[in-house]
Amino acid sequence: MRSAVIAALGGLLFGFDTAVISGTTDALQDVFSLTAGGLGFTVATALIGTIVGAAATGLWKPADLFGRKKVLYAIGILYFVSAVGSALAPDWVTFMVFRFVGGVGVGAAAAVAPIYNAEVSPPKLRGRMVGLFQFNIVLGILLAYLSNYVMLQLAPEATAWRWMFGVEALPALAFVLLLVLVPESPRWLMKVGRVAEADRVITALAPDPDEARLAHQEIAEALETDDAEQHATFFTRRHRKVIFLAFAIAAFNQLSGINAVLYYAPSIFASAGMGESASFLSSGGVGLINLISTMLALFVIDRLGRRKLMLIGSVGYLVTLGLLSVVFFVQGQDFSGTASMFVVLLVMLFVAAHAFGQGAVIWVFISEIFPISVRARGQAFGSLVHWGFAAAISWIFPLLAEVVGGGAAFAFFFVCMVAQLVWVLLLMPETKGVPLEKLRGVLGVGDRQRNRSGSSR
Repeated sequence: MRSAVIAALGGLLFGFDTAVISGTTDALQDVFSLTAGGLGFTVATALIGTIVGAAATGLWKPADLFGRKKVLYAIGILYFVSAVGSALAPDWVTFMVFRFVGGVGVGAAAAVAPIYNAEVSPPKLRGRMVGLFQFNIVLGILLAYLSNYVMLQLAPEATAWRWMFGVEALPALAFVLLLVLVPESPRWLMKVGRVAEADRVITALAPDPDEARLAHQEIAEALETDDAEQHATFFTRRHRKVIFLAFAIAAFNQLSGINAVLYYAPSIFASAGMGESASFLSSGGVGLINLISTMLALFVIDRLGRRKLMLIGSVGYLVTLGLLSVVFFVQGQDFSGTASMFVVLLVMLFVAAHAFGQGAVIWVFISEIFPISVRARGQAFGSLVHWGFAAAISWIFPLLAEVVGGGAAFAFFFVCMVAQLVWVLLLMPETKGVPLEKLRGVLGVGDRQRNRSGSSR
């Protein structure tokens, strides 16, 4: 439990690093004389870094070569360097470099931390434990919003944006220090032949002797089964189904428009007629709703299952995005006070739908569906797809909203979520409560008979 909680703190930095820029967009546009397209690219720079981080984690497999824990250390250091460098950057290029460095840390964290949590958690609690990563992401987002508001009030106007970035150095340093307290993943230890050390970790994680013996046996059997496949290529017919599932859930996650809303929340509220301080406070409300909804999802994800949460979230997406599109089409540039508050309410409900559905499920689902022989690469692949779509959407959103308006932008996300609902209803399997070592049978990975019959549930 403690190990999963500490590792999941990487998610707090993940959320803080990605959301902190939401409070600085106007300042960055002024300081660096950016156009709408230039601002979108500046925001997307960190997300491009996440693509590189996810790709590097998948291609070079540092989590497989050096262990999960060492990679988590490196991620914490990247966050620290990014925070300090972004705060002190003397020019736009230097700023972009340090934001890119932070993005590399985010991409690697999304690929490694959920794997670690999945591998140190018992099946009955795995959804909750891996979900801690998502909980900490939204906690980091909330803290970023609140920190931005505090810095806006306390720091000089000309340098407030620098303080907003610099604050992240403190939790980054705390994360690195706390990692001393966590063990290496027992599954990775057994995979590299450090069996005695793995047994000590398993015993610590599962004090009941029978449970510890069963965990050791299941891991050993899975490794033996996968031993012949350790050097197999990732993109094979055998993995086609789980690759498709990971791609779909990761792509839909961003096609909802969630990152565009989180990164540009103050700008969206400002476009709906709210003042600067009110926009920042409303963004804090969005972060709080995100956190509460994620907490609720974590309580029920192992009871209701992954698919039910996705169904509930999908319906919530459609209602809120549809109404947001209508409001922006009807109001145009002339928002009344009532219309402005309605936009705030809809954005909060939209974020709640995301947090209870996609936000709670994505990293749990991706960490579960791949066999151990390619789990690290599978998680990296899902992260790569996720952040690739995030970068593209965050890049074009300011320009899209400027050219065609907020109504058309939200309508686009609405259509994408119709497609997600169809995917969940027809193609998404349920994975709750199934031991990682047995999920290959549930998904038909490597089972020719299952593949022929088409059974996946």
